[in-house]
Amino acid sequence: MRLLKTALRPIGVALIFFATFAGTPHAKAEDGFPFGMEMTLDGPPQPGSKRIPDLDISDNGTVVLELWCKGGKGQFSVAGNTVIFVPGPMQDRSCPPARAQADDELLAALSEATTWRRQGDAVTFGGARTLRFHINTN
Repeated sequence: MRLLKTALRPIGVALIFFATFAGTPHAKAEDGFPFGMEMTLDGPPQPGSKRIPDLDISDNGTVVLELWCKGGKGQFSVAGNTVIFVPGPMQDRSCPPARAQADDELLAALSEATTWRRQGDAVTFGGARTLRFHINTN
């Protein structure tokens, strides 16, 4: 029994070390704005489509948007819990009117967002309309 305790002690120390030091930076990263990540809108696809809007945000805040039909680029600027989104030109891909309108409304809601918060893999933008995105972790 004593031999077993002695043999398992290094494993226990290694687990404690890993839990203490390896988990710390990751926990702090989960609190920050998701620069360098891709996020998908928390919502259903439009009727007749399987596509759900997503944002691919680079480390410098440039974002590639793929909406229900349209696509383009924009820019996020973040200071604390304040956010500013400026959309760039969007590609009109011969969208049906309902999807084009939904894309325009989503762009407007992102542009009107003034705050953001992150809880784990969920990012919420607050403004005239609240938008919730999920960070793609796979």
